[in-house]
Amino acid sequence: MVNHDIKLSEQDHKGRAYLEIDGQTRAEMTYSLAGSKLLIIDHTEVDESLQGQGVGRKLLDKVIELVRERKLKVLPLCPYAKAQFEKDENIQDVLRGK
Repeated sequence: MVNHDIKLSEQDHKGRAYLEIDGQTRAEMTYSLAGSKLLIIDHTEVDESLQGQGVGRKLLDKVIELVRERKLKVLPLCPYAKAQFEKDENIQDVLRGK
């Protein structure tokens, strides 16, 4: 498991959770804010050298932490995020429509 901190960055209505190693973005999950109550997860990308180490899930967990703090709901358009929500009942409370 990679032991680096996942960071968040937002500008206007767009944001991302990302992992930098040696000044390079090696993994990121991008999202858009739609209004004041909905966060749409658009895309997840993890560098090939980090795949299989749970980095994508760490990105998702960071976004879910933000969603819970702001009392938002999530619409996962990204196939990776959507699959994670389908597999894990512990995070389904933040899905839109729940």
